[in-house]
Amino acid sequence: MKKFVSCIGSGNMGTALMKSAASVTGNDKIGFCDIDKTKAKAAAAAIGGLTYESNILAVQTADLIFLAVKPQVLDSVLKEIAPVLKKRLKKNPPVLVSMAPGWTVEKIKASVDKKIPVARIMPNTPSLISKGLIAITLSPEVSKDSAVDLIKILSASGAVEMLDEKYFDAVTGLSGSGPAFVYLFIEALSDGGVRAGLPRDRALEFACRTVLGSAAMVLETGKHPGELKDMVTSPGGTTIAGITALEKGAFRGTVISAVEAAWQRAVELG
Repeated sequence: MKKFVSCIGSGNMGTALMKSAASVTGNDKIGFCDIDKTKAKAAAAAIGGLTYESNILAVQTADLIFLAVKPQVLDSVLKEIAPVLKKRLKKNPPVLVSMAPGWTVEKIKASVDKKIPVARIMPNTPSLISKGLIAITLSPEVSKDSAVDLIKILSASGAVEMLDEKYFDAVTGLSGSGPAFVYLFIEALSDGGVRAGLPRDRALEFACRTVLGSAAMVLETGKHPGELKDMVTSPGGTTIAGITALEKGAFRGTVISAVEAAWQRAVELG
């Protein structure tokens, strides 16, 4: 692939996606720009990429421009690079790839130009180990070839799901924030193992493999989680005793509330 990719922002997620991009395009076609130049240089060095001294330089020639900045600063970044992007609309316009929660495709275009090609994505942290889930939606201006190239790059970080943009805030609350909820559950599950007498390292390993295997069973069998839960739950047994304790603590309602709170915050950020 001959696409050149720049990333404005060099945090964990931006760096993870650029690492995947480098495996598809080649290291020498990846460049970083960040207000923290030391951070950008470190990210570039980690994958053998390039650095740009300014956001303006980062968008002058790149085919795909990843916007890996917080939603609170995206507006200022877009206003800064808008003049260069407008000039490029006349010939070979780049695709803006935003991962900012709450920022719709139309809101991004309104800050630059209504004709600018925009892709909106919502990755999650397992993308750091190429086990991520990335939701994506494209504006009509994104060409078929650019869409194919972008999806190929993102696929190196995990599963890619095309999704109607109206669901993006919900996805942010579920799969975007969800890993943190799962990590918390794994930690609690591990603590329970320690409480029952397991050494800490073994408890953590068993907790992780339990969650990993259980998720795989849902995906690979196609069975409803409730059905799989019932397969483990014998009358008067250990599992139903544990489930009873979870229900007394409003486990399911609390998890639903956590996703809802994250979803509502995503709406607010927009």
